[in-house]
Amino acid sequence: MRRLVVGICLFFIAAPFSYGQSDRGTITGTISDPTNAVIPGASVVATNAETGAKYETISTETGNYTLPQLPPGTYQLSAELPGFKKYTRQGITVLIATTLRIDVGLQVGAATDEVTVNADAPLLRTESGDLSHNVNSERLDELPLLGIGGVLSGSAGIRNPYAMVQLIPGSTWTPNSLVRLNGTPANTQSFRIEGQDASNTGTPGVPAQSQPGVDAIQEVAIQTSNFAAEYGQVGGGVFNVTMKSGSNQFHGTVFDYFVNEAFNAGTPFLSTGTNSRPRARRNDYGGTVGGPIRREKTFFFFSFEQFREVQYVNNQFQSIPIAAYRRGDFSSAIPATPKVIGVDPLGRQMLEGMIYDPSTTRPVNGQLVRDPFPNNQIDPKFFDPVAVKIQNLFPVTNGPNANDLTGNYVSTYPTTRHTQVPSVKVDQILGKGKLSFFWQKTQTTNPDGNTIFGQSDGLPDPLSTVLGTFQNAPLYRLNYDYTLTPTMLLHLGAGYRSNYFLVPSVTREGKIVNYNAEKELGLKGGIENKFFPTMSGFLAANGTGGMKTIGSEAFQSNHAEPVIQRLHELGPEKS
Repeated sequence: MRRLVVGICLFFIAAPFSYGQSDRGTITGTISDPTNAVIPGASVVATNAETGAKYETISTETGNYTLPQLPPGTYQLSAELPGFKKYTRQGITVLIATTLRIDVGLQVGAATDEVTVNADAPLLRTESGDLSHNVNSERLDELPLLGIGGVLSGSAGIRNPYAMVQLIPGSTWTPNSLVRLNGTPANTQSFRIEGQDASNTGTPGVPAQSQPGVDAIQEVAIQTSNFAAEYGQVGGGVFNVTMKSGSNQFHGTVFDYFVNEAFNAGTPFLSTGTNSRPRARRNDYGGTVGGPIRREKTFFFFSFEQFREVQYVNNQFQSIPIAAYRRGDFSSAIPATPKVIGVDPLGRQMLEGMIYDPSTTRPVNGQLVRDPFPNNQIDPKFFDPVAVKIQNLFPVTNGPNANDLTGNYVSTYPTTRHTQVPSVKVDQILGKGKLSFFWQKTQTTNPDGNTIFGQSDGLPDPLSTVLGTFQNAPLYRLNYDYTLTPTMLLHLGAGYRSNYFLVPSVTREGKIVNYNAEKELGLKGGIENKFFPTMSGFLAANGTGGMKTIGSEAFQSNHAEPVIQRLHELGPEKS
């Protein structure tokens, strides 16, 4: 037991000297007098300029001091000891995962005297060998990095803050697909939000599924090499994200990035005299608000961002059965000048598009022969009842090609994408302790499929092969820092993250439907009652004719008898 206690104490004692850990920063240095002799026992305090939170320590016997686990921001550093003038340095910017060295020289004098220095920390970093790039949200807003909608932002459409990787030398970035740093293996990076691992282990190249809102980010440190051992299992860099906190003053923002066809250039010189513009509506809007709940003690910061897009698709042609095909009349499948593809054992010509009756199969001179259906027409009595019910689900042909065998159906339908990222951060100062809680939820709703990647087909439910996507990725993080002694700090962090990526069978309105094939179609055989059944095995293994798509079935134009045999032999009890 004694060894365990000693081990825990050594762990906490070592914590202040583990520079650049987690999503915080560190200030370290040496206190000396005018003769460059080190000064032990000096009181050192770092004060956050926005919240007034104080972080205190005392210089050691060797004159060294360390202030670890400082949230990123602007600080004032002060040092004092009886017999010396008080030293104050303002405007020190602490960044994520960085260690600043600020040596303090105290001058002899009364404690009521004060020496004030207005200078930021030196740019040269001598306390660690890691290579890190820091980017804040203001820089993201000022540079044209964040695509909205389309392929520049990924399938979620909303602004993706991880596009900042494009600012890093030696980087490769493809939204929702690829992250590569300094030639390392692709998608081996790690994403951390407030110290909580937010990496997508299932699809590492798609961090957008749990991304934070851009305007809620205080700063991101991208560590590309030589980072600490605590960031194990990382090959291509560490993205350390710290979210904004409230301060003693209320602050807020409101924004909207929008697209409207009224601002687009039209088509000039039309004979109708109208300068028409295709409809285009898209919005990425939101806002932030932060401030004190109790000044100097409790602070909050709230952010909300939502992407909304509605497009109307009216140019995707599909091939569905024409009215004659539904009645079994496939006479139009034989071209006006048909191609002769062979001769059967009875000497009859076999024409392109000819359909044979499987019930007439018989041997002739050691070979199987079938008779073609008269006039290429199938008696509806051969139709399987399940196939008839499926056929009745198809709409009628329409559009300019309504009388054609292919491309004879076009549907005008909306496709929508909604992505939102609300987040809340609360900071509480508890004496020598500081408590921080953060929550966010990245949520995407796309009930109609994604037309950007060609996934919509325009067919009605339940025939549509497009499944809507519903993704929810909540993230919780709790951090607690407590100063045990001026030279010992306790840091505790706990969090939870999940990613629910759902692709249920849905209607166009987004209503989840578990399709029961046995109840709706009479299709038996233990098929899971969730999706409309997938059908296959309707294609002949031989032949060279073209393919005509008819709903979910495909008929081979020169040798279609396996399809007819299937329709003939399968009854409700055999389906």
